[in-house]
Amino acid sequence: MLSVLRNRTYRHLFVAQVVALAGTGLATVALGLLAYDLAGADAGSVLGTALAIKMVAYVGIAPVVAALAHRIPRRRLLVAADLARAGVALALPFVGSVWQVYLLIFVLQAASATFTPAFQSVIPDVLPEERDYTRALSLSRLAYDTETLVSPVLAAALLALVGYRWLFWGTVIGFLASAVLVVSVVLPGAVLAERSNPGRADAGSRSVGARSAGARSLAGIRLFLSVPRLRALLALDLAVAAGGAMVIVNTVVYVREELGRPAGDVPLALGAYGGGSMLVALLLPRVLDRVADRTVMLPGAFAIAGLLAALAVVTTAGGGAWRWPALLALWAGLGAAGSLILTPGGRLLRSAVPPADLPAAFAAQFSLTHVCWLLAYPLAGWLGATTGLPAATVALAVLALASAGLATRTWRTGATAARSVTLPVPATVTVRPHRRQARRPVHRRPLHAPSGRVLVRHHHHRHTVAP
Repeated sequence: MLSVLRNRTYRHLFVAQVVALAGTGLATVALGLLAYDLAGADAGSVLGTALAIKMVAYVGIAPVVAALAHRIPRRRLLVAADLARAGVALALPFVGSVWQVYLLIFVLQAASATFTPAFQSVIPDVLPEERDYTRALSLSRLAYDTETLVSPVLAAALLALVGYRWLFWGTVIGFLASAVLVVSVVLPGAVLAERSNPGRADAGSRSVGARSAGARSLAGIRLFLSVPRLRALLALDLAVAAGGAMVIVNTVVYVREELGRPAGDVPLALGAYGGGSMLVALLLPRVLDRVADRTVMLPGAFAIAGLLAALAVVTTAGGGAWRWPALLALWAGLGAAGSLILTPGGRLLRSAVPPADLPAAFAAQFSLTHVCWLLAYPLAGWLGATTGLPAATVALAVLALASAGLATRTWRTGATAARSVTLPVPATVTVRPHRRQARRPVHRRPLHAPSGRVLVRHHHHRHTVAP
């Protein structure tokens, strides 16, 4: 997996992602303490509103930025987003009222909504080989999981030495370091011209990059929803949100209220979730060399539904020390199942749309995925608070099961069936013995790539078709 780090451009971009995520993790801890300073017992509502603002920024900003991003060099766009995020983090220690927090969080998340899709769309161009790109996706997943495990520990160590407002300075350093690393490499230019790409015919006949700026703001979402495999990916993302929302929102409730465990066990439960995700991200690249994306992603969604159903059983069961290790196992399983979907998601997206449309497609996925989280968060939080955790768990299990079923049905038609290519001129072999023989067509049997594509050899050329 680490072989892709030999690529200097990708190595710098990956380190930039890691340091920016570390800074984000420090800001998460500091923001919670800041909210408690400003609102006291109402800190939860402050953080809830900030989370809603974050989702609104992600959903609304990313498509608009994607519509205009083609006018700006990608390196300049990424650096500008990093500098904007560093500026917001620099201002956060000095806020004195809640409305200032909301305003700065919106600007911060708008910059993140600019940075993340643009960053994701660069990686396929830096690593055009699918094998390398798969490993890059696994490393990215590991970076996110490491942030959830390492940043709280780092924040706790720093808080033993300094006040929480100093954590924001760590966030500033992380974003500035990310900007420096992006500046240090030359990024490939974005593909804008319309291309003829029969291997990705289901993405539409007209490139998003060839449309006017006004049409681009929604073209990415239309493109995403017009491709069956990408609609299936959206349904799978909803299943991930169902499982993840239960973990993020209700871990503290399960640990403290349901099981009566000490506060120190809350990060242990969250660590189990991240550990399961990291384990799958480490093992999955070799698996994806041999099997298609669909083979691992769909079972992941059904696994989330099954694990949530098992959680409902644990929730309604009587007391017993066994429930604590059962919760850890379920959290690890939810993390692993989510990683089965999230890690190959970029591969699936890249295979489904033309290169010119990748920035718009990544921005659309970024927005639509957070719509899924906007749906899952209230189910996990509000339903759990009003009707109880068993009802919330069952509701999310049903949501995950419905999403898995929809993805299976959407992705079924022609998605994994082998398809051959009709070449305009059949390959021929001329036999030149002493007596004359006819020219005979050579029929080559299709070679099936692990990702479900079909490879047809035509003389010395290899043609790839994505289903």
